[in-house]
Amino acid sequence: MACPPLIPEAGFVRSMMAFVDCQAATLGAGGYQALAEPGSTLGLVLTGFMTLFVALFGYRLLLGYGPDLRSGMLAFARIAIVLALATSWPAYRVLVYDVALRGPADLATTIGAPSSLPGAGGGLVERLDVADRAMVALAILGEGRPPVPTTADANQVAQATQTIPQPYPGFNTFAIGGARMLFLIGAIGGLAAVRMVAGLLLAIGPLFVAFLLFENTRSLFEGWLRVLAGAALAAFGTAVALGAELALIEPWLTDLLSRRTADEWLPAMPTELLVVTIVFALIIVAMLYGAARIAWGFRLAPVWHAGSARIAGMIRGEDRVATAAAGAGAAAAPAIDRSRAATVVEAVAASQRREAGQAQPAAYQGRRGDPAGPGGRPQAHAGRPHDPSEPLAPTPLGQSFPRRTRGRVSASAGRRDRRS
Repeated sequence: MACPPLIPEAGFVRSMMAFVDCQAATLGAGGYQALAEPGSTLGLVLTGFMTLFVALFGYRLLLGYGPDLRSGMLAFARIAIVLALATSWPAYRVLVYDVALRGPADLATTIGAPSSLPGAGGGLVERLDVADRAMVALAILGEGRPPVPTTADANQVAQATQTIPQPYPGFNTFAIGGARMLFLIGAIGGLAAVRMVAGLLLAIGPLFVAFLLFENTRSLFEGWLRVLAGAALAAFGTAVALGAELALIEPWLTDLLSRRTADEWLPAMPTELLVVTIVFALIIVAMLYGAARIAWGFRLAPVWHAGSARIAGMIRGEDRVATAAAGAGAAAAPAIDRSRAATVVEAVAASQRREAGQAQPAAYQGRRGDPAGPGGRPQAHAGRPHDPSEPLAPTPLGQSFPRRTRGRVSASAGRRDRRS
């Protein structure tokens, strides 16, 4: 086998974590190389995807839908990313494999070193194994027995009478063993789970990278990247939580062992140790949940589209022009979207403005400087020179040519009336 089996002499935690790390690394690297071989299933799928992508792109050109700068750059970027990550192991190892498997440890070292967390500079697994052995020794020694009271020692009498009762017989023994169980589950289970998930996702990574070519399958690549980032972030959070737990229990276990070696009775120790391990187990679960929630909020589509659009705008030098055109297009509604009623109202209003803007003849302005025009309408220019910059009052609809209210007087009509 590529990974060594468990070695009892090396320590349970150390052997278990070495086996899990080896399996995750071997699964990620070996799975990728098996899928990336020529003639493999991934090779056939990738060839089919590339052929289909080029065919769809060519059909768009035949139908007259030529790509602009943004879509063209996006298409070439997709092809380059898929070919680089799905067929080249050096590129995949640097960009994805090392980041997912070795990145959390480096990040924990960088952040944990200033706070002097145990294991921040390396050797976290070894220190966890030392703490586990201390718990084993403490389980063998137990909480001890109360001292036998004598009449000459009043302190022993008081100590014997203040014995903390157990919830049930044998609870203290169960508490010490249960504390070790929770410690091992939190340490090995938290780290091993995220490492194995990362190894499996790295093994099938080339298949999900190929889904980046199409818009309808890009969500599969996004989901794969989201879970992989969540596994890496969870590994970092678990390492920090375990370092904080070691900072608390390492000196405490050393003190407990020295006191038990001196045959000191510790009746409260089992319950306290169980509570501490339960609390840190819940902290590790909270770390895993928080990492999952952060990774779930990751979205690739807005970042991808915004980045490609900005790069295209920078190359064309039209960032400001495009922004102004977008604002003007949003402010002005297209004519095709207007209703028929709005079109009729706008035509009537334009007709009224044209009639009001025409200069009125002097014969229609009333008699002897009458400020009222035809039909008694007040004129904006009556009684004073008209200012060209001042708009005229609009003519009411239907009163452009009002009916005459007085009869026309002429010389022939007057002679006819006198003869009659």
